[in-house]
This record gives sequence, C-alpha cells and structure tokens, in this order.
Amino acid sequence: MKKNVKGQEICTLDGSVDKHGRPAVRGKTGAWFAGILILVNQGLATLAFFGVGVNLVLFLTRVIGQDNAEAANSVSKWTGTVYIFSLLGAFLSDSYWGRYKTCAIFQAIFVLGLVSLSLSSYIFLVKPDGCGDEETPCGSHSTVQIGLFYLSIYLIALGNGGYQPNIATFGADQFDEEDPKEGHSKVAFFSYFYLALNLGSLFSNTILGYFEDKGMWALGFWASAGSATLALGLFLVGTPRYRHFTPKGNPLSRFCQVVVAASRKWKVEMPQNGYDLYEVDDGKACSNNGSRKILHTQGFKRVLDPVVASLRKSPKGLTELQRMGIGLIIAIMAMVASGTVEHFRLKYASKTCANCDGSSSLSIFWQVPQYVLVGASEVFMYVGQLEFFNSQAPDGLKSFGSALCMTSISLGNYVSSLLVTIVMKISTKDEMPGWIPGNLNRGHLDNFYFLLAVLTAADFVVYIICAKWYKYIKFQGINSMGDKNGSQGNDLRV
Repeated sequence: MKKNVKGQEICTLDGSVDKHGRPAVRGKTGAWFAGILILVNQGLATLAFFGVGVNLVLFLTRVIGQDNAEAANSVSKWTGTVYIFSLLGAFLSDSYWGRYKTCAIFQAIFVLGLVSLSLSSYIFLVKPDGCGDEETPCGSHSTVQIGLFYLSIYLIALGNGGYQPNIATFGADQFDEEDPKEGHSKVAFFSYFYLALNLGSLFSNTILGYFEDKGMWALGFWASAGSATLALGLFLVGTPRYRHFTPKGNPLSRFCQVVVAASRKWKVEMPQNGYDLYEVDDGKACSNNGSRKILHTQGFKRVLDPVVASLRKSPKGLTELQRMGIGLIIAIMAMVASGTVEHFRLKYASKTCANCDGSSSLSIFWQVPQYVLVGASEVFMYVGQLEFFNSQAPDGLKSFGSALCMTSISLGNYVSSLLVTIVMKISTKDEMPGWIPGNLNRGHLDNFYFLLAVLTAADFVVYIICAKWYKYIKFQGINSMGDKNGSQGNDLRV
C-alpha cells in the first residue's frame, strides 16, 4: 500500500474513480459508508420485491382466479423472467452505463411497476371490497384489467432483474481488494449482503405476508412501493461517496476477438513466458481502460490439490466451489426431509372434509427441519456463487458474472415450471387427481419432493465433474503491472 506523503491524499489501487472520473481517494469514497447504504438499499428492495413475489401464487388463485398448478407455472415463468432481465442489466452496465447509472434507472422502473400494481389492485382487481382472503374469492376481471396487472408485474420483473446483478457488484466495488484491510471487508460484504437480503425477505414473508393473506392486498403492495421508493432515495444519497469503474465497451466484440485470434493462431507455438502472450508492453498494459490482465495458467496441463491441502493454504477456509457443493448436498437432504414430512402429513390428513383443503393434524413444526436445511443450502450456494462469479469474472464483465449467477436461478424456475406441467400431465391420467391438485390431501406432493431430490443428486454429480475440471484464474494487480517477477503471487482471491 502506498504511504501517505504530507499534503497528498491516498488513492485506491484497483483503478476505481469517483463521480467526476478522477482516481478515487481512499478516505473520501467507498468503504463501509457506501457499503452500508447499499446493504440497506438491498434489504429494502428485497422487502419490496418479495412483498409481491412471496404471495403471488395466492394472489393469482384468490384474486385472478387461476388454479394451483396454473398459478405455480405463472409465478415460475415470472420469476425466471426476472433473472433473464438480469442479463440485460449486466450488459448495459458493463458496456455503456456503468453500475451506478444502471442501478438507478432500473430501480426507478421497479418503483414504477410497484406503484402501477398497487393502483390497479386498489382500483380494479381486489373487487368487491374485502375479497381475496381465504374465504372470499374476487370476481371476474376484464381483459384490460388483467393486461394492466401483467404489465405491472413484468415492469417489476424488469426493474428488479436489471438492478439485482449490479447492486452486489457495485457494493463490492466500494472496497479496494488490493488493500489488505479493504480486501477482507469485501469478502465480509458478500455475507452481509446475503444477510440484508434475508432480513428483507423475512419481513415481507411475515408482516406483509400476514396482511396479504387476510385480503389486504393493496395495503401490502403500497408498503412494497414505499419500501422501494425509500431504497432508491437512500441509494441516491450516497452518490458523492461511491467509487466507480468505467464501462469497458461491448463484451461480445472482445469475446469474438479472442475466438478469432485463437482460431487463426492455433498452430503458433506457446511461448515459455506467459507475459509474451499480451499484445502490449508491460508498462502500457491495459492503461487505456484500467483493466487488469488475467495471468496465464497451465490450464489443461496441473491436477487439483487435495481438499485438505487447499483448506490449509486458503485463508478463507472452504473455496467457493466447495461451498456450492456443500449447498447442493444440503439441498438434497432438504428435499428428502420435505418428502418425508409430506408423506406423514398425508397419513394424518382429513380427506373427507369438503372445506378442509390441505389440512392435517400433524404439527406444523415438523416442517422446521426442512426449512432449516433449505436456508443452510442457500447460505452456502448463494454467497459462494456471488463470490465466485465476482472474483473469477474479468474486470469488464463483473456485472455479467453476477447476471450469470442469477440466470442459473432463472433456468431453474423455467425447468420447475416445465417439471410441474409434465408431472401434472402424467399423474392426472385415468381421472386421477395428480400429485399437485387443488386439495393437496388428495395428491402426492411427497412424490414430487422425492423426484426433486433425485434430480438434485444428478445435478450434484454433474457439478462435481465440472468443479474438478475448472481452474481458478488469477489477476495481475494494477500496481504491479511493471513487475514481472512479483506478479505471479498476486492472487486477488482474498
């Protein structure tokens, strides 16, 4: 780290700039002041998003009039679309707008969608007054009213989707990973980011969920809109203190350049010195855009070290890939636990009561273990994915890396929707009610959970193969671009 010269301010070493495009001063920008604002922003935005998403199935069944399977498919497609939009936000952020501008614009779209949903619910959808609870379904709606509803929720999907992959990366940008103290703070930020996400989700699942379950949908949606507006306001408050990385241009063109160069030079003999692979001199390397060079590795030639050895060498303990693997194992356990509990719930179910859909004398607290396991699985998977995609993506593709993380969730939602459709089509043959009917006491949701456990186990096998094949990349620090001898030890996986 550079020493402070009297009368001279210390700048960051990672190439970040302030809002004016000047090198960011360490004491006046970024760090935990900006980080905390972003964490609070994330918590409030998550509260707003899940205030809509967590009970959307109930809204579609009680207010819009869809059945359980149709509503589950609609929500899966909507959630998948949220994460597809994350690719758009990441592309605009990395290529043209930068992360700050992208976050601000898409948060504004998010607020607009929530206000539109609140107004349409209050004026058109939740009619007659008091409908939408467990006992009183709402009346029919016109095509225009349904169209306005879908426009609103897909504006929410666009706003939240474009914002989500950038806010985590923008928060990480506030910490200089080439400074030891801020580097450790950056690792801690991802854990706090996940905590903020879960606190927002907890509030929306409990408080807002309670009001919406009682039929007070407009109130719950207005609360979400207010939370999103407050989140946007707090985000804008930190504008003078944020650190920025300038956009690096269209990543697709650079990707195509690499493919073309590799195909044209596939017969060229590999130089012994990895630095001869770069097309500019060391002193001028990447000075045009502040990006760091990815250090050359032997790729497909050294095998992975044993797990125990890697644990001893890594100051973080488990690597990102190891944590994601553990998350998958716990997810399998969660699905097995869910199927087992549902199997015994059906044994104690009331199948003769016409007004007792889904009721059972089995205590609800038997569900606690499966939710604990799901939560633990998400901790290992989500935080591990955030760190992995942020640390392994090149400087010009950080947001795109986070978007890929979210896209994997999107694909899961689309597959989930397809899986529900296939299962219902097969299991409803011969006038059978199917595995997931309107009255769950007449179905076999336990079989669906066991199917998910088998599919997750198969996914784990594929993951192990990919994880063993993957080689971690290393970056050369900007402050050591002229030092050929010391650069190989500059591993930014803090």
